[in-house]
Amino acid sequence: MHRQDFAYDLPPELIAQQPLAERTASRLLALDGRNGTLRDLKFVDLPSLLRAGDLLVFNDTRVVKARLQAQKASGGKLELLLERVLDERRALFQARASKPLREGGDMTLAGGGAARAVGRHDDLFEIEFDEPVLGYLARHGEVPLPPYISRTADRADAERYQTVLARVDGAVAAPTAGLHFDAATLDRLARAGVARTLVTLHVGAGTFQPVRVDDLDQHHMHAEWLAVDEAACAAIRATRAAGGRVIAVGTTVVRALETAWRDGEVRSYQGDTRLFIRPGYDFRAVDALITNFHLPESTLLMLVSAFAGFGQVLAAYRHAVRERYRFFSYGDAMFVLPPERT
Repeated sequence: MHRQDFAYDLPPELIAQQPLAERTASRLLALDGRNGTLRDLKFVDLPSLLRAGDLLVFNDTRVVKARLQAQKASGGKLELLLERVLDERRALFQARASKPLREGGDMTLAGGGAARAVGRHDDLFEIEFDEPVLGYLARHGEVPLPPYISRTADRADAERYQTVLARVDGAVAAPTAGLHFDAATLDRLARAGVARTLVTLHVGAGTFQPVRVDDLDQHHMHAEWLAVDEAACAAIRATRAAGGRVIAVGTTVVRALETAWRDGEVRSYQGDTRLFIRPGYDFRAVDALITNFHLPESTLLMLVSAFAGFGQVLAAYRHAVRERYRFFSYGDAMFVLPPERT
């Protein structure tokens, strides 16, 4: 398939610029991939789509203040956007400046810290700080709202651009399907017999990068770090053994679980993934998906299309546009069942 196959028309006013007053106030479009049926619901209706014995798998990554202002030794201004942390003092960053950053270049950071560009990896710069990276960003960084949100981050974003289950620092972008859940909803689901478990995948800035090639076979997928521990594996095995469904809360969870699948089951895993899921992929670890609406021609839309059927997903997106759903990170959600697998 080609990149243009995943294009759709989206009026700019449907791109959500602010979170709703309540996390659970969003709408929910249910797509049954077995027959293509669409249902217009509210997110508070989610429990009616689940059943006792199901397992919700959440991504517990926490968004860090990943945008940082700096100044090169030459005096030029520099904006750094974290892609991923490599170790305590080193990380990969996107760098934006009037003149390109050079390897070996020293810089002064917002807040008075110092750092040096020690290497380059394609479009990313490896930068070494003079103190721990995450601690410095926590004190002096800015919340990195997605590029399609046309405003600067405010105090409310520090809370609302995190899920209520966020606990492991490292993400540049929120796992947005999880933004719809609040503590009361999680409690309600638990009382109804719906279990939950956690995995970690640190969403990188590469998630916003467009696919630049027409032939998807030529696309170079960005790397993201993930961890699936034995507790999550045990919960998945128990759910499957009892006839329940494994429901991924977000495309990041899909990538994590499918990466961790080995020898007929999900096994504990820690490391990078470059898994590129697109139509034709054989899903093994996930039975249903909760997700937001994704950008045209994006790898995330390709993943959802692979899960529920290319034609059915694009038809659902056209329906969502007609019905004025809100799109992207602060937008509405979908609940997706796949076609019958043979």
